[in-house]
Amino acid sequence: MLHTREIIQKLWDAQGYGNLAVWGDGTAAVIAPGEKPEKDGKAPLAIFKPIPLVAGFPLLDFATHDTALLEHIEATIREAGGEIKRD
Repeated sequence: MLHTREIIQKLWDAQGYGNLAVWGDGTAAVIAPGEKPEKDGKAPLAIFKPIPLVAGFPLLDFATHDTALLEHIEATIREAGGEIKRD
């Protein structure tokens, strides 16, 4: 099961390093833009671009409590067939 705020933390940390690929088992990896990663032959559920999602927040705490960002992450994962919960 994926956790929304954990993904936001990983997005925050990935800023400036690349995009964030997220798999259904909860793993995530920073990847180069345009890269098509696989883990054990499976594509990620989603690939997020950190800067447009979290760079506008002055502190991580603001990002992890922003309702619109939380809902966007959750909708993206659910639409891809994954399970996610807000922790």
